Amino acid sequence: MQARDVMVSPVVTVGPNATVRQVAQILMERRISAVPVVDADNRILGIVSEGDLMHRAESGTERSSSWWLRLLTGDAQLATDYVKSHSAKVQDMMTRDVATATPEMPLAEIAMLLEERQIKRVPIVDKQGQLVGIVSRANLLQAIASAKPKLVITPPDSTIRKRFFEELRKQPWAHTFNVNATVQDGVVDIWGFAPSLAERTAIRVAAEAIPGVVTVNDHLLETPVFVY
Repeated sequence: MQARDVMVSPVVTVGPNATVRQVAQILMERRISAVPVVDADNRILGIVSEGDLMHRAESGTERSSSWWLRLLTGDAQLATDYVKSHSAKVQDMMTRDVATATPEMPLAEIAMLLEERQIKRVPIVDKQGQLVGIVSRANLLQAIASAKPKLVITPPDSTIRKRFFEELRKQPWAHTFNVNATVQDGVVDIWGFAPSLAERTAIRVAAEAIPGVVTVNDHLLETPVFVY
């Protein structure tokens, strides 16, 4: 699936001259956690999220300007914090370094982007740079929840066993020389040793993911791996 398959469109946006109070009202009324800031051509200028409104003078939650904080951060950072907590317009306190994606970006890459940038949503822009949608973590969960099971023709037991070991051999963490498996009527019995609970669990998960597997019986013992 691609971003275009799950993105929310049209997107609720504000202009750079919108007030912080207006943005707070929009977030509450629309039940969203962020709003992109766009120019007259619908191009991204920045984004304002709930996190940006956590330390505001109106709520008495602005950051303390104690002497030790000044030593740690410097005057420039304190001035930046002051603007973020006291500015009336969003153009002064919005996050300007906004990660964006295209409608064609695969969801796997969207997930990596969200994780690497530690963000909760990514605006989607077209080739002209105009905002066309937004994808949030919630939208990725919706894609998982609505996924239709694939039609699978049950393979023979020998094929299931072959695919299981092929999968293990591709994994750098797997010690296949310590593992054996038997398959009968789609039931996989795994025998041998695993050096950790994590690897033992991963081996079971690998078996359960093979098409045609009915159930997996884990007989693995945990023991250190000895390489001669």
